[in-house]
Amino acid sequence: MTRVPIIVLFVVAAALLGETQAGNAQSAYSYPWCAILPGAGSGSGGAMSCYYTSREQCRTTMSGIGGNCVESPY
Repeated sequence: MTRVPIIVLFVVAAALLGETQAGNAQSAYSYPWCAILPGAGSGSGGAMSCYYTSREQCRTTMSGIGGNCVESPY
């Protein structure tokens, strides 16, 4: 009869592990605008940086380097 408590503990542990849910990564801040930086050489696109709270903030940053501002796909 010593197997019953071990089996019960195993079932409880399996149930608790089965209850975990994967969540989406979330930030405390919302960044709805992204900058697409100019590509190197003759390339048409470079890196995307999604750390802008407004379109104006993005455009101000891109005004000196020639990138584009788009709504965040995230």
